[in-house]
Amino acid sequence: MNNERVYRMKFSSVYPMYIQKAERKGRTKEEVDIVIQWLTGYDEQGLQSQINGEADFETFFAQAPQINPNASKITGVICGVRVEEIEDPVIQKIRWLDKLVDELAKGKPMEKVLK
Repeated sequence: MNNERVYRMKFSSVYPMYIQKAERKGRTKEEVDIVIQWLTGYDEQGLQSQINGEADFETFFAQAPQINPNASKITGVICGVRVEEIEDPVIQKIRWLDKLVDELAKGKPMEKVLK
């Protein structure tokens, strides 16, 4: 995987896909936002600012107010890779977010998604 290419992906282009995935499974945009805010520490306004500013993933996570201290407890497989074994910190954060959205879309209760 070309990490540099992933770093430069616009969060604003992936965000609607997170919402679509969740909504297809009966979840809401608000729940996706809660998951993102839990992981990154952004509030609603800060999250919207990142989306409007078209921040790439590297910037999105670099400017995050605070990565949740429990994020390291996120485990499992995304795209055939165990998230807890990813060495690149930015890629790991992206995969943490992917995993949280996946768990939300699978119907897990919010309190189990946000460990």
